[in-house]
Amino acid sequence: MRSRLAARSARLVLAAAAVTALAATTTACDPDDVADAGSSTAPSAVASGGSDGSDSSSSDSPSTGGSSSRGSNSGGSAVKTDSGDGGKSSYGQSCGTNDLDFTVTWEAQPVSYYLVTAKAKSGITCYLDVNTPSVSFGSDTDGVASPVGQGGEDPIKLSGSAVAYTGINPKTTDGEGGTEFGNVIIATTEDDPNPAELELPDMATVDKPIVTNWSTKRNETIPRII
Repeated sequence: MRSRLAARSARLVLAAAAVTALAATTTACDPDDVADAGSSTAPSAVASGGSDGSDSSSSDSPSTGGSSSRGSNSGGSAVKTDSGDGGKSSYGQSCGTNDLDFTVTWEAQPVSYYLVTAKAKSGITCYLDVNTPSVSFGSDTDGVASPVGQGGEDPIKLSGSAVAYTGINPKTTDGEGGTEFGNVIIATTEDDPNPAELELPDMATVDKPIVTNWSTKRNETIPRII
């Protein structure tokens, strides 16, 4: 009987000791566990801060992109613009026939011929860049004046009071043959869409006419067959 009681008492002592040890262990671990738990949450807070840092980093990215953009703009500003002249000659606008005013006079010396003077209209500056005018009497090809190559300046600037001259000899053949005309047609180029028809001082007998080049010197525009 006593042996059974002793054994039971021993089991109770061991159980109590085990409970006491478990309680001591639990009590001892809790502060550490809390501390460990606190230290384990710290990286999570840092990661969150790192996310904020990531936002800060991304906010720096536009600055870097902006720097790149500035470099691109700088490169763009170095591109030269084309200052072409729209098909005009490099020295300026060509004179069309309708840009000019013409006068015709009869010259008797040293040979008989018509002197045509061309002047730019008010407010116009242009250049005679085709050396020889296109001249004809009537629409027949027989009335087209042939160039004789006298005079000639290329180009001639017309503006203000500046003038250019050309000389026309309507008849270069001997005898009484020819056709009479009261007007002469003149243009700065053969394909000018607006030729000028000028009234002559008197009726002209036309047979194989000739014309000189434009010149600023009237004595260079006396038409002769060379």
